[in-house]
Amino acid sequence: MEYTDTQKDTGRWIRKITETSARGWKAFYHTREWRKKRADILKRDRYSCQVCRSRGKYARANTVHHIKHLKDAPELALTDENLISLCAACHEDMHPEFRYKSKGFRNEERW
Repeated sequence: MEYTDTQKDTGRWIRKITETSARGWKAFYHTREWRKKRADILKRDRYSCQVCRSRGKYARANTVHHIKHLKDAPELALTDENLISLCAACHEDMHPEFRYKSKGFRNEERW
């Protein structure tokens, strides 16, 4: 699907995708535009986590993170300056709300 430059500049194309898809905001991550941009950013950063690199360490990046979140700034969704390569651990640190939480009953009482 092709979008006009105005739609791309304002982020309306992303809102359109997310409003019409059952996946919601996750629909954006399945677009051809995102998959290509993700590959470009990982290549730009040489597949290394930029947070670990700033700490003098190395970890292989497997995620591209939006510095300004997609929901808050959809017009920056494909902007290079708003994207950074991260390893899984650093990406979890950026999004503590998505961390795995155990499900089910857990009794804290000790005998």
